[in-house]
Amino acid sequence: MSRSPIRKDKTCLNCNYVVESKFCPNCGQENSESRKTFHHLFIHFFEDLTHYENSFWRTIKNLIFKPASLTKEYLSGKRMSYLAPIRLYIFISFVTFFIISLLPTIELDGNKHEKENRKSNSKKVGVIEISFDDKEFDNKDLSPQAKKIKQFYVEGQLSKKEADTLMSYANKSFEKQSKVFSMGNIKFKSIKELDSIQKHGKLKLNNFQYWLSKKIFKVTRSNSSEQLKEKFLESIQHNIPKALFLFMPIFALLLWLFHNKKRWYYFDHGIFTLHYFSFLLAVVLIYNIIDTIFYTFHYSFVEHLSDFVSFGLMLWSIYYFYKAHKSFYKESKTKSFLKSTALFALNMIFMGLIVSALVLYSFINIH
Repeated sequence: MSRSPIRKDKTCLNCNYVVESKFCPNCGQENSESRKTFHHLFIHFFEDLTHYENSFWRTIKNLIFKPASLTKEYLSGKRMSYLAPIRLYIFISFVTFFIISLLPTIELDGNKHEKENRKSNSKKVGVIEISFDDKEFDNKDLSPQAKKIKQFYVEGQLSKKEADTLMSYANKSFEKQSKVFSMGNIKFKSIKELDSIQKHGKLKLNNFQYWLSKKIFKVTRSNSSEQLKEKFLESIQHNIPKALFLFMPIFALLLWLFHNKKRWYYFDHGIFTLHYFSFLLAVVLIYNIIDTIFYTFHYSFVEHLSDFVSFGLMLWSIYYFYKAHKSFYKESKTKSFLKSTALFALNMIFMGLIVSALVLYSFINIH
């Protein structure tokens, strides 16, 4: 509840109606001072977003531990005691992806420390890792220039720093000159060669293949594998909220198709969908926080524990959907199980299609 001072003037600033109490009986606006400090602005933002009195924590508690209870309460008319579904989804979505963006990046390689110990005496070039201290290194994996550099280093004619620098330039140059790209039956080493094949060759690519080939060539030539991975994951992360938002109407539509059209409106399924997706976002947030905490301890059993928690949260999300479906639609256990299983499978298919489109979109936007 706002703690802003009440205006002495009893005329409503919004509709000019005479206000005898705290709120205008005509339009509902609070008759408080319009000019406020930054502190009031900040507090008002969160109060307005979360209805902070007690409704926020009551909403979160019911969302996580009482499947479908929020949906039933909202549709029964009890709406002031909880956050509105769309406001709840926007708030949890914002908090989830904001906190995830602040969490440190986790090293997924289990041999992290071993890699760090090798770092001082090895050089990674493209996909080739060269250990200069290993005199038995298989030279067949190196370019001709790199072989010479390795030989000079072993003979003591080059320092480690000099060898590293020269090796990097040699292999990058060799990879760019020798790497052959292929699409269908067409093979090429440059955009110029691809254009020539497309213009004069007997075998040609269709328009999509031609565009895709040029895109792959340019992206892979201008980025290392690590850069590609980093940019790709970053693009995916930025587009996941959009994908979830686009998928919700499909999720609600499938619910509508599977249930009585006279008893349930599409609006009802939409509210159910908003609450379930809010729950999924909350689970994603919980998982990322727990996962980050676990990976601060560099012990294998802790990492296995993180995998166990991940599997447990996934099972919980699946069970939650079945429980919420049964509770909200009030069907028998068997019928609810069959419907929720079919719905879950169909949603995975549609979500897979959206994720695939997201992957393509992310690739297109890599520079």
